[in-house]
Amino acid sequence: MTQSEQLVEALDARVTRRNERRELFRMVLGAAAVGGAFAYADAASAQTAPSDADVLNFALNLEYLEANFYSFAAFGTAINSSLTSGTGTLGSATGGRAVAFQDPLVAQYAKEIAQDEIAHVAFLRSALGSAAVAQPAIDVGTSATGAFSSAARAAGLVGTNQSFDPYASDNNFLLASFIFEDVGVTAYKGASPLISNKTFLEAAAGILAAEAYHAAIVRTVLYQKGIATPSLRTSADAISNARDSLDGSSDDDQGISPVTISSGTASNIVPVDSNGLAYSRSTGAVLNIVYLTKAAVTMGGFFPAGVNGSIRTSTAQA
Repeated sequence: MTQSEQLVEALDARVTRRNERRELFRMVLGAAAVGGAFAYADAASAQTAPSDADVLNFALNLEYLEANFYSFAAFGTAINSSLTSGTGTLGSATGGRAVAFQDPLVAQYAKEIAQDEIAHVAFLRSALGSAAVAQPAIDVGTSATGAFSSAARAAGLVGTNQSFDPYASDNNFLLASFIFEDVGVTAYKGASPLISNKTFLEAAAGILAAEAYHAAIVRTVLYQKGIATPSLRTSADAISNARDSLDGSSDDDQGISPVTISSGTASNIVPVDSNGLAYSRSTGAVLNIVYLTKAAVTMGGFFPAGVNGSIRTSTAQA
């Protein structure tokens, strides 16, 4: 049995304990559309509110991306093919490989996050049942024209025609992780105000909490390692600025460099507003980031053929 198969078997054992909750989730999803649950798509770009299944499938696309990146980095393989079938065009996750971690703590973090993200894929697929979308084509490679290199170039981390390899070192892996993690938190946060069904709310809250823990791990490690290697902090700040340049006119995204407070300086591990609250992103703004564009398009960046499902268009940003 391969390591990937062992991981799926272990996850199946974890998932079994949640079958009753999943079954209720599936029953409610199939019985009726709870208007507005997870419905945080831009009103300007949507004539009707997406159904629960539409938005859960949107989230599933994002989980496919994260699960494959972390699975490659931690285990050297894409997620198991048993977790990729569904409606829409089935694609492969390409370009990834294992990181030769030097710091054992970073290696352990990578394995933990990988298992969590794969579990999110399994959970959402089980909740959606036959309505689950297939894994779309995903680019997690190292090509100079690929998604990671394009994102790093937009942040000024590499020059024209240069490539960014997220698997080359612990630090590169952490910076690549930083591209995703804050986006996942803001995406799930954007859903929460409009969820009326408690089953959906529990599921969303659970995944949101896990994504927030992941983001905090990545931000904390980058901040700590940035003491000895200041470029890690400035690079993370540059990635934050690049995300902010894609997802609209508001300046919400935050890097990790210390911030000035009345008594001196403080770390910025948790990106919050003046009320100490995390901020939200719409589906369109999330797609702006993963497609790596300010335009209204249906594909690009980490999803070269677009995501599967009805929510697949990014927002035209000024």
